[in-house]
Amino acid sequence: MLQALYLALVCFALTPHALRNDTQPGPATIDIDLAHPGAAMSPQMFGVFFEDINFAADGGLYPELVKNRSFEFNDPLMGWHEILAVDAKGIVPPKGELDIRTDDPQNAVNPHYLHARVYEPGYGFYNTGFRGMGVESGAEYRFSAYVRSRAPKNVRAVVTDASGHEIASGKLEGFDGSWKHYETVIRATGTDQHARLNLYIDDKGSVDLDMVSLYPVDTWNHRPNGLRKDLVQLLYDMHPGFIRFPGGCIVEGRRLANRYSWKTTVGDIAERKVMVNRWNDEFDYRPAPDYFQSFGLGFYEYFQLAEDIGARPLPILNCGMACQFNSSETASLDQLTEYIQDALDLIEFANGPTDSPWGKLRA
Repeated sequence: MLQALYLALVCFALTPHALRNDTQPGPATIDIDLAHPGAAMSPQMFGVFFEDINFAADGGLYPELVKNRSFEFNDPLMGWHEILAVDAKGIVPPKGELDIRTDDPQNAVNPHYLHARVYEPGYGFYNTGFRGMGVESGAEYRFSAYVRSRAPKNVRAVVTDASGHEIASGKLEGFDGSWKHYETVIRATGTDQHARLNLYIDDKGSVDLDMVSLYPVDTWNHRPNGLRKDLVQLLYDMHPGFIRFPGGCIVEGRRLANRYSWKTTVGDIAERKVMVNRWNDEFDYRPAPDYFQSFGLGFYEYFQLAEDIGARPLPILNCGMACQFNSSETASLDQLTEYIQDALDLIEFANGPTDSPWGKLRA
């Protein structure tokens, strides 16, 4: 009865007769009493939301300059090209050849690696990065790779600008025939947004390469495997109350098989399983076949970022549902234990003691 009376009053109030007002209102006045402020607003009421769209992670906030550094894309040589010489008769046959192998890999999680066979000294190949490598004059970059070789004894790196002029160089050397990580720091003498990394092998023989990296030394807070300094500064200047990560649709995945799993994004960066980004081929009119996730920016780095910019971390986990727009796949009730355990283990990873399994990995 009361609901019917309420609806009747609302209908009466909205009739043209009720809305008609023959008197002209006076000027509106707003009184503000600064001595009596309103309710306090929590600083956690606003924040930032990160999702790996438009190369926001690899090629963006995560400042690795080499694309497909671990040769795990669907096309394992995507991003890599031989350096070809040209003489008066045309293109000169290369001095070696490249091959992708998986036997006796550096690690079993990302098993592909590059095998370069050198027939003549000076064989080379290059990587152009994410639509070009942004290099700044005076900045230092850490060139590194896992290498296995007895001969040749070195791999020489030369960074060139868009016109082909050398602007940085260095070499990895001292190989002993087993998989080992090598690195050197090189300094750029020029600035270019479309530089490329050229690798040369100056001796005959063969060499295996994995996790080839060119990474800025000067990262935010000088953290190893740190984030791009200028972009984090912009986030810091916003003073967000929280940072939500790692996104929306990429958490769901097109199907549950390629959902975002936080456990594959922590630990040794060489053993974080590379996965296709769900925006790789989402739109026919804008394909991005080279859009993958290395997870160099993983949950550990996300938590660090939250600390560094003074924001509370708001991690997002898959609840057993793939993207409704793509497949609407859902896990059955008897499959939900895995998703619940992921959430419990994440709490331990973030807050657990260092002698707990996930707390120990964090530490």
